[in-house]
Amino acid sequence: MNMIRKKLGGAGEGVAAVFLQKQGYRILDTNVHTPYGELDIVALDSETLAFIEVKTRRGEQFGHPFDAVTAYKQKAIIKSSLEYIHKNNYFDFEYRFDVVGVCFNSPFDPKIELIKNAFEFEL
Repeated sequence: MNMIRKKLGGAGEGVAAVFLQKQGYRILDTNVHTPYGELDIVALDSETLAFIEVKTRRGEQFGHPFDAVTAYKQKAIIKSSLEYIHKNNYFDFEYRFDVVGVCFNSPFDPKIELIKNAFEFEL
């Protein structure tokens, strides 16, 4: 990943974290690396453990950010979340997979969208 894309992604994850906190989420972890990939944000939404994928774009001319959460990416997130649950003994929690899309059409007014329970557990 080139440096510009990495910075854009980091900015999107930061904006998403602030947005989620305003929605009542409690951030537990960010940028969790596992053998299967990375979990962008892990948070509690009430009593539900949410694994949140953040997709960031400079605009929507190359598609909506949600379009980038492919079936392959979903499987990697699921496998990574199982690793996280086992490593941290979070067996007693309900869990779900959310996706946040961030579009920086304007650098000072990003468009942020959240889909709760964006996909189901399917291996």
